[in-house]
This record gives sequence, structure tokens and C-alpha cells, in this order.
Amino acid sequence: MTQTQSKKVTVVKCPTCQTEVVWGEMSPYRPFCSKQCQMIDFGEWADEEKAIPGAPDMSDSDGWSES
Repeated sequence: MTQTQSKKVTVVKCPTCQTEVVWGEMSPYRPFCSKQCQMIDFGEWADEEKAIPGAPDMSDSDGWSES
């Protein structure tokens, strides 16, 4: 690599607080900026505040039968 070329650094926004995070080994919680933001996000998924849209789960419906 010559001096005129620079290594491109990827920067992403923390999904929780929107702080810019360098995507690399110096950011162990990437894409989060910190363990705290990572745990806030995990808690939102665990409490089902976040979900991936899709077809409803028919196995929990009343009257469902596999036969």
C-alpha cells in the first residue's frame, strides 16, 4: 500500500444510541458502542419489544392439530 492509498475504515452507528462505532477489533461490542447498549438491545428482544416480521406461528393457535 502506498502513502497515497489509505486503508478504508468502516464506521457504523450503534443501533441503541446512534454513536459512531469503528468496525474493528478495537470495538469488541460492535455494532454496539458498549456492553450497556448491547444489553439494552438484548433486553428489548427478550421482552419481545422487537421482532422480525413474518407469518404468524400457527402452532400456538387454538384448534391447531398436526393430524
